[in-house]
Amino acid sequence: MLKDIDARILRIYQSDPDTQMAQLASKAGTTPAVLSRRLARLRQNGQIIAKEAIINWQILGYKVEVSLRITLDKTHHFAFDDFMTEARKIEEVIEIQTFLGKVDVRLLLIARDMDDYQKVYRERILRLPHLLEIEPLMHIARVHNKEVLPI
Repeated sequence: MLKDIDARILRIYQSDPDTQMAQLASKAGTTPAVLSRRLARLRQNGQIIAKEAIINWQILGYKVEVSLRITLDKTHHFAFDDFMTEARKIEEVIEIQTFLGKVDVRLLLIARDMDDYQKVYRERILRLPHLLEIEPLMHIARVHNKEVLPI
């Protein structure tokens, strides 16, 4: 369970991780020295994993985003491991999620345009091992994108 001061720090830090330490300490109601120790402890405990740059890949020319829901042929003993090893090698796959249920894996794939997508799909995705079923879902719009925890 988080202490109130840690929750305040995380609430402020996750919305603006580039905030200067003195300003973050002031907003959190603590001193820079205490803030520094608490941030170090939150990192050490694994509660803060990393500080990331979020890149707008659309501006870099990737105009197509497709979510591929995949069911694997699990009659093969190493189907999952084989699939994951090969899926990680596809540069256009920017996210891999696993599930329990009919769908085993979701790949988030980006491409420059439809021709590029079709090429990646035919030459890389369809050659992944142990595929049983693929359902591509073409991304139309991002309606809500929030990775801030309600702390």
